[in-house]
Amino acid sequence: MSGGRRKEEPTSQPHSQQHHHHQQHVVANGGGGGGALRGSLWSKALRSDSAWEDKDEFLDVIYWFRQIIAVILGVIWGIVPLKGFVGIAIFCLINAGVLYLYFSSFQQIDEEEYGGTWELTKEGFMTSFALFLVVWIIFYTAIHYD
Repeated sequence: MSGGRRKEEPTSQPHSQQHHHHQQHVVANGGGGGGALRGSLWSKALRSDSAWEDKDEFLDVIYWFRQIIAVILGVIWGIVPLKGFVGIAIFCLINAGVLYLYFSSFQQIDEEEYGGTWELTKEGFMTSFALFLVVWIIFYTAIHYD
């Protein structure tokens, strides 16, 4: 079984029906690709009464909200212009605070199902911090240096 290929199973009627049902489920849930969030997932994320059967979907929402916040704050910090530790500290407070309010007050999920408040608070944080720094530096440099 080298090369990461699975051994093909003989096709039988129950297996193909199960596979067909799985394909219908994937299509009904907005596609099966990873990476970007799907449209139905965004609408679910923006409703406060959403039920999250799949924990990974909710963690993806947290991750991508963090990235959006990082870009927005990076642009603002670059334009304002904020400098140094104050800018970093304010970013950390806003990023952690907004997401904490989102999952505790808006979505009202049980944090313990996801490993506790700390696990949700740090989900995707370092990636968003790196993205924030890059955007902040690019905008600050482009606007405030000749």
